[in-house]
Amino acid sequence: MSSFVIEGGRRLSGTIIPQGAKNEALQVLSAVLLTSEPVEMENVPEILDVKNLIALLEGMGVRVERKARGHYRFCADRISREYVASGEFVRRCAALRGSVMITGPLLTRFGEAFFPKPGGDKIGRRRVDTHIEGFVNLGASYTYDHQLKAYHLVAPDGLSGSYMLLDEASVTGTANIVMAAVLAKGTTTIYNAACEPYLQQLCKMLTKMGAKIEGIGSNLLTIIGVSSLHGTSHRILPDMIEVGSFIGMAAITRSSLTIKDVSWKNLGIIPECFKRLGVKLEQRGDDIFVPEQESYEIESFIDGSIMTIADAPWPGLTPDLLSVMLVVATQCKGSVLIHQKMFESRLFFVDKLIDMGAQIILCDPHRAVVIGHDHRFTLKAGRMMSPDIRAGIALLLAAMSAKGTSVIDNVEQIDRGYEDIEDRLNALGASIVRQD
Repeated sequence: MSSFVIEGGRRLSGTIIPQGAKNEALQVLSAVLLTSEPVEMENVPEILDVKNLIALLEGMGVRVERKARGHYRFCADRISREYVASGEFVRRCAALRGSVMITGPLLTRFGEAFFPKPGGDKIGRRRVDTHIEGFVNLGASYTYDHQLKAYHLVAPDGLSGSYMLLDEASVTGTANIVMAAVLAKGTTTIYNAACEPYLQQLCKMLTKMGAKIEGIGSNLLTIIGVSSLHGTSHRILPDMIEVGSFIGMAAITRSSLTIKDVSWKNLGIIPECFKRLGVKLEQRGDDIFVPEQESYEIESFIDGSIMTIADAPWPGLTPDLLSVMLVVATQCKGSVLIHQKMFESRLFFVDKLIDMGAQIILCDPHRAVVIGHDHRFTLKAGRMMSPDIRAGIALLLAAMSAKGTSVIDNVEQIDRGYEDIEDRLNALGASIVRQD
C-alpha cells in the first residue's frame, strides 16, 4: 500500500491540463467489443481503473497496441468464448466496477455473458437491476450461477428491440443497454435514459461505427438495430471531475491557476456550483482561469435561506464532485448544506476532516452541514486513509491546505481516477511525496 506525504500550506501557480475522462473511457473501451474491426482512441487516461480494463480486454483476446501515451488501437476479432465463461474472468470482472459495461457488448454479439456483482468504490449499495432488466426487455433471460457468483445471461436467438422506461437514469445502465441494442433486431426506445456528456460521446462513437441512434443528448433514445458495426477512431473528452477537482484545489489553497482545454460546453452546472461557494472563475476560450482570492463567501438563496448543493442526474451536478466542494466549503465564509443523494456512504470521510478541525455536522448518511472557517483557522495536518477515489482527492486537497505534514494511506484509490497526480501537482508548487 502506498502513501502520500504532503507538506501543506503552499500556494500554487501555473497551468494544468486535465486528463481524459475516466467515466467515458470505461464506456468506449467496452464498445470495442462490438466490432471485429480496429478501433483507435486518443486521450485515454492511463489510470489504474482504465489500465485494468485494458488488461481485462487483452485477457479476453482483444489485440491492444499502445501507439503513444494515451493513444491506443484495439481489435476484438479473436475473443475467447471459453475465457469469458471462466471463473478467472468473472473474478477479474468482480474487482473492477467498469467491467459491468462489457456485458452488453458480449451479450448482443455472442448471445451470452456473465455479469458478476461489481467491485470498485466502497460507497454504499450500487444496484445492477437497471442493467439486467434492460437486457431482459431486449429478450435475454438470466439465472444466478452460485459457483461463479455471477448472473448468467443468454439470448440464443439474439436480442430484439423494445420500449423500456428505466426506473433510474443510470449512466452505466443506459450505456450497457445502448450497446446491447445497437446490434439487436428492430427498434429500441429508452425513456429516462441518462444523457451525460460521456454517454453522448459513446453514442456518437457508435454512430460513427454504423449504429443508428436518435435523440443523443436527451433522455429519450431511439436505437434502430443494425447487423454489424465497423471500426472507427475516437477522442475522449477531458475529465470534468478532474477539472472540478483543480478548481477546488485552487480555491482551498488560495492560488491562481489556469486549467487548459476543459471542454467548457460539457461542464454543465459545475462552474456555477463553485461560484455559489464564492469561487471566481473566468472563461478564457476553452480554458478556465481561477484567480487568487483571500476569501470566498458562500451565497444564500434569494429568500436568505442556507445554500444547498446537491447532486442530480445530468444536467444536474455530478455526485463525484460533492466531496471536493465539501472540502472547499470548510474554508469559505458562511454555511452550506451538502446533500449526497445517490450514495449512502460517500460522506463518511468527513470524520477525517472533523479531526483536522473542520466544522461539519453530519446529519445522516446523505447530508452534511459545513460551517466555513473563512481561513481564520487552518485545517490541522493528520494521518488519514483514502476510502474511495473522490474522498481520496478531497482529503488530498484538505492536506494541501492544512498547516504541517499530513499522510494519506491507500492512495491506490486515488490512482484509480487521477493520472500521475503528485507529479502534476508538484509542478504547480505542491509538496507531495509518494512512499511505498
